[in-house]
Amino acid sequence: MSTSTPTAALSATTTAAATVAATAPDAPDTTGHHPLLAVDEVTVGYGGRHTPPVLADAILSAQPGEIVGIIGETGSGKTTLARAVAGLVPLRSGRVVFDGAEISALRGRELRAFRRTGRLQFVFQDPLRALDPELTVAESVGEPLAVAGVGGKAERRESAAEAVRAVGLDDTLLDRHPGRLSGGQRQRVLLARSLVTKPALLICDEPVSALDAANRGHVLRLLAELRDTTATTVLVISHDLPSLAGVADRVAVLHQGRIVEDGPVRQVLEDPRHAYTARLVAAAPRLRREHLLSARPTPTA
Repeated sequence: MSTSTPTAALSATTTAAATVAATAPDAPDTTGHHPLLAVDEVTVGYGGRHTPPVLADAILSAQPGEIVGIIGETGSGKTTLARAVAGLVPLRSGRVVFDGAEISALRGRELRAFRRTGRLQFVFQDPLRALDPELTVAESVGEPLAVAGVGGKAERRESAAEAVRAVGLDDTLLDRHPGRLSGGQRQRVLLARSLVTKPALLICDEPVSALDAANRGHVLRLLAELRDTTATTVLVISHDLPSLAGVADRVAVLHQGRIVEDGPVRQVLEDPRHAYTARLVAAAPRLRREHLLSARPTPTA
């Protein structure tokens, strides 16, 4: 177990960021803004160098306060892309830059220090497996703060209660274990756990795939509110095009390990340029114009 203080952890992270910032891409996008996240020609493969990559030459960016949807069929490379951004899989080539620092270059103590800051959080697909069955809701949600050495037990419990209320749950659930929660409640507890550190980037891997329609809509609205009230950047990985249509600002389409289309959600869904995107739109019977009308207007340059 690390004995580093939060100050030391943040100092190590700052040093790491300073070391790599000189090599980080700094070019603004077409709106003149610098991205919070830049995925620069990332390739990931499992097995030897001669095996075909699961993700090839991926290029993606995300601005502060933007929801970017990643859509594609099973096996298209969506989760691999998410894990590459989070530093959970090694890259064959390319780099991932977060807030000016090439985080894909961090190793050892510097990587652990960056993770302890909680500025990048990952919401996993299966909340029952992601939550420790032996921990109460208060302990699970407050755990990232404990890892970072933030506050005492009482302070962390209060922060956990605040995060739980923020995702629409009653703080009377704080002393329950995951086994006594519904699927929708577990998913929102997992989201609260990721929000308690007030991250700049939130990565959600199929956050609504196991939920019923009511809970699915609630979680998606929470992500939109998070974007609008805190300027948190959100990556949402999904195979459900209608769900993304109503919440994403931009959408990137993955097909056979490559991003084949990337643009504002209205543009991509109303005027798809790639044949695979057109097939996705045609195969989504629940996709109607009202989904698009609920999304934010596309910003102008």
